[in-house]
Amino acid sequence: MGARRLAAMTKAEQQVIVVGGGVAGLSAACALAEAGLRVRLVEQRGYLGGRASSYWHPGVEETIDNCQHALFGCCTNLLAFYHRIGAEGKIHWTRAMTMIEPGGRRSRLGAGRLPAPMHGLPSLLAARAFTLADKWALMRAFSALLRSGAKVSSTEWSLGEWLRRNGQTQGAIDRFWRLVIASALNAELDAIALPYAAKVIRELLLNSAGAGAMGMSAVPLSELYAGAEGYLRARGGAVMLNAGVESAAWNEADGAWRLHTRAGALAADFLVLALPFEALAKLLPQMPPAEGVERLREQIARQTHWPICSVHLWFDRAITDLEHAVLLDRTIHWLYNKSLLQPGRATGSHYVELVISASREFAALGRQQAIDLAVAELKEFFPAARAARVEKVALTKEVRATFGVPPGIDAFRPEPGRSPWPNCLLAGDWTATGWPSTMESAARSGHLAAEALCAARGERRGWLAPDLRPAGWMRFV
Repeated sequence: MGARRLAAMTKAEQQVIVVGGGVAGLSAACALAEAGLRVRLVEQRGYLGGRASSYWHPGVEETIDNCQHALFGCCTNLLAFYHRIGAEGKIHWTRAMTMIEPGGRRSRLGAGRLPAPMHGLPSLLAARAFTLADKWALMRAFSALLRSGAKVSSTEWSLGEWLRRNGQTQGAIDRFWRLVIASALNAELDAIALPYAAKVIRELLLNSAGAGAMGMSAVPLSELYAGAEGYLRARGGAVMLNAGVESAAWNEADGAWRLHTRAGALAADFLVLALPFEALAKLLPQMPPAEGVERLREQIARQTHWPICSVHLWFDRAITDLEHAVLLDRTIHWLYNKSLLQPGRATGSHYVELVISASREFAALGRQQAIDLAVAELKEFFPAARAARVEKVALTKEVRATFGVPPGIDAFRPEPGRSPWPNCLLAGDWTATGWPSTMESAARSGHLAAEALCAARGERRGWLAPDLRPAGWMRFV
């Protein structure tokens, strides 16, 4: 009866509830609204963006990001989503990265004029942060990853094991693999499956100069998604904030879902669960029994979290003219100059954010201890910070910032666009998108879920954006 009822309904009459207002849920909801369905987005928090969001911090009377997020030119689905909601103009792009050693010596990595994959070679050879042995080790590693191809994709090695087998110097490990690659994947070297590290190297550094261009939000993160709410409302949809789902039931007789939320009861023909894995685990006992639920529970149980911490500092004067920087050989890893990256902020202070990736030790520190450590280390890189006065400070610890990608995890990532229940689809960065824990993975999962939902209605839609094409010599590799 449910299938006959759906067939008799027009697109505008068919309703979808998307649970989760992060990038996965937003990308799915906007795609489905574009297809003509009536979409209701349900989010338990009072703002959109999920783990890539911002909020008003009363202690500093500023809107701050929960943790810094960046995207790259190879993030085709995230960029397609931003284009759909009109947010692409709110991204600040750069093609170079400044690495700073304690004491202030700088090296600059970025794309040159050589064809891919050689476009980054001149800046690597000129980088004073690496010894000649480090540079030779890195070039050997990049070449080995290119040559090994399918062999790397199928291995169960960790990145750390592969680096030890391939003769990487300590300098290359500490200043590139641990800081740049492990930081990007937000995990320790031995907790990263080699295929994911190889994907980052290929996609960001080798395929093309444009693929490695780095984008940072020019506005607080939640402002990126303001256009999504308007996009949905303009197409007959709705956004419900502060409306966490408490239970869901499937009515076989009329082929419809009924949800109980903190904001009341809802009903829809389709359900998209775009939740982090720990939130889905909490909801599972309140979902209908179905074949495959135990397998999903097992898959969720194998997922792990890694934290990202940020120290937000407002100084009484500028301490650097850099927009962002990689900080070597210390606990803090990245500096983002929010006063330059987000010029719309109405503040007379100089605002910088320091980011510490994949550090459970830092996340375990007390507030003042963490702040004191970060400020002391910052002064080693920027002498101007020694004379500057800290006017206010905020510490954020996103303990569930990303999911881990250890060897073997692919067997426990459920397929996006499917679930054990009828007319119900999963989305989320942790599902099997082929990407690590990134906003691109989230956007891909949302687009895949939207495609699967439309396929269930007998309609072929193609929202999954293709990968960025390799350039230069990489077209033949």
